[in-house]
Amino acid sequence: MASSRSFAGFRAVPPDDGGRAGRGWWDANAAEYLDEHGEFLGDADFCWCPEGLREGDAHLLGDVAGRDVLEVGAGAGQCTRWLRRHGARAVATDVSAGMLTAGRALDAAAGVVVPALQADARALPFADASFDCVFTAFGALPFVPDPGRVHAEVARVLRPGGRWVFAVTHPIRWAFPDDPSERGLTATRSYFNHTPYVETDEAGHVVYAEYHRTLGDHLDDVVGAGLLLDRLVEPTWPAGHDRTWGGWGPVRGALLPGTAIFVTHRP
Repeated sequence: MASSRSFAGFRAVPPDDGGRAGRGWWDANAAEYLDEHGEFLGDADFCWCPEGLREGDAHLLGDVAGRDVLEVGAGAGQCTRWLRRHGARAVATDVSAGMLTAGRALDAAAGVVVPALQADARALPFADASFDCVFTAFGALPFVPDPGRVHAEVARVLRPGGRWVFAVTHPIRWAFPDDPSERGLTATRSYFNHTPYVETDEAGHVVYAEYHRTLGDHLDDVVGAGLLLDRLVEPTWPAGHDRTWGGWGPVRGALLPGTAIFVTHRP
C-alpha cells in the first residue's frame, strides 16, 4: 500500500470517501497487521491496547459468563474468542472481509469458533435490546467521520443496564507526531484541530482515513446516544514492557497517555 500512496497527511476529505476507506484498507492489510501484531494479541486473548492491558486483569466488561456480548470492529476476533472460552455468548462484527477471513484461521488454531458477521458498526444487523454488553478495542470509531452513529446503534442493541466499553487512541496524542521516539514528545498540532489523517493512492482516491475526537467530543457522543459514563481508564505504560507499536512505546508511554477506555452503560 505504501508504495502507491500519492499523499499522506492531514486534509479534509468528503465524509463518504473517508468512511468507506476502512473496509478496503483493512482487507488489503489484514495479513500484514496480524504478522506484525498477532503474537502480542494472541489467537484467543483479550488485549485492550498497546499498553498490554488484558480484560482478564481489568474486568471492564464485568462478569461475562452466560451473557450476550457483541464485539464491533473485531478484526480477527481474538477478544471474542477469549470471551467464548470464558462462558460468554459472544459474537463479532467487522467491516473487513479480509480480517474476518483471517479470523477463520485463528478459529482453527485456537479451537474456538467465533460467530462473525461482516457489518458496518453504523448499521448493526441485530434487533433492539439483543445484548448485555458491547465493546470495541480500537475498532470502528477512529475510522468513521460520524461516530455518533456507532454509539446510537450500540445503544439500540443494548439491553437496559447493558455496558458499552470502547478503547481509542488517547485524544491528547493527536497533538503530537505519531512517533515512539523523543520526536513524539513535542506537540506540533492543535489538540482542537479535527482535520483527519488521510492517505490517497496515485489516482487521488482515499485509501485510509482516521478521525480525531477530543475527550469532550467522545463524552458528547456518549451522552447524545442516551448513555451514561461510569469510568474513564487511562492505562499506564507498564515497567519492562519494551514493545513498540506505531506511535506507542516506552519512551512516550512514560510521559503521555496512549489509550483512553470509556466504560459506559445504557440506563
